[in-house]
Amino acid sequence: MSKKLLSDIISRDGVFVIAEIGKNFIQTEDPQSRETYLKNAKELIDAAAAAGAHAVKFQTHEVEDEQMNIPVVSPHFQGSERYAWVKRNTEEAPIEFFKELKEYADKKGIIFFSTPMSRKAAQKLESINVPFWKIGSGDVQDHVLLDYIAGTKKPVIISTGMVSMSELDDAVKYLSEKGPPITILYCVSQYPCPAEHFNLSTIELLKEKYPHATIGFSDHSVGDISIPLAAIKMGAQVIEKHFSMSRDLWGSDHKVSMTPAEMKELVEAVKRKDHEKVDTTSFYGTKDKELEGAGNKFRPYFNKTLVAGCDIPAGTTITSDMLYAMRPRMHIDGLPSHSFHQVLNKKTKKGLKKFDPISDDLFK
Repeated sequence: MSKKLLSDIISRDGVFVIAEIGKNFIQTEDPQSRETYLKNAKELIDAAAAAGAHAVKFQTHEVEDEQMNIPVVSPHFQGSERYAWVKRNTEEAPIEFFKELKEYADKKGIIFFSTPMSRKAAQKLESINVPFWKIGSGDVQDHVLLDYIAGTKKPVIISTGMVSMSELDDAVKYLSEKGPPITILYCVSQYPCPAEHFNLSTIELLKEKYPHATIGFSDHSVGDISIPLAAIKMGAQVIEKHFSMSRDLWGSDHKVSMTPAEMKELVEAVKRKDHEKVDTTSFYGTKDKELEGAGNKFRPYFNKTLVAGCDIPAGTTITSDMLYAMRPRMHIDGLPSHSFHQVLNKKTKKGLKKFDPISDDLFK
């Protein structure tokens, strides 16, 4: 998938629509068989294709280098402790799972890709040649991950939901210097997000700040397509919506998902150019406002800290493969994940065990 193909789809249809399946193939609190998860995922791919979405996006986990085994429950999903949830997703969706889904989506004529939640997850996806990358807003400052995906030169989509404007600037500058085409999805990480919090004028601001990037909208509203249509009128060329067969299913994202009927309604409205008739006044907000992500309540749960990815003896020169970036930053006292490049090639003054935090005194 090249940026040209993305541009071609936008030129043809006006907007690139992503059905964010994520982990919505998990639909019950009790574990199910791998066959059931595959059946659920294929049903969602079928529904997204039938609704007219251009792409389906999943989420890929590898618990070893993503989530520290520390008990924590995110406010957006009280149904599971985070380590257990990420571990479950890692075990139930190995690379063979995503390989089969990619082949199935290819046959259905819909683009398959996934959000890697860590470097190991990205390496897993690279082995099946995903066309481009989506970086979740909680990982925009994970330079262990960014360094790896930038090296592939594939197009990168990033969300703004858990970053400040200056943090977004840093990530865009870093990726731009590395060369991959960039798409930025304006996002407010509230689940669901009230209409009065959208501040869609930020889309205009992002288009002005980053003329080399494609600008879109990752939407957490529920049941009202006037909000994504307003975003399109404001200049969004990509729309991403969580996607589920029902908002009543068990899991982290079903409650903020668009159903197949609603997705079809949105796609048809885009084709009719209904966005041209939408009144954006109530969604406009303040154009120069700081991103909501600067103070988003989920940051401490999803931001990451640098830790040792293996035992590191004293006197060792740090290389990239020795480091992991792991959640939750609120419980791991060390250097933030965006300090990755600052510690490379430094020599350790003391030894570390695997998963020990990387701190300044390691090099003093």
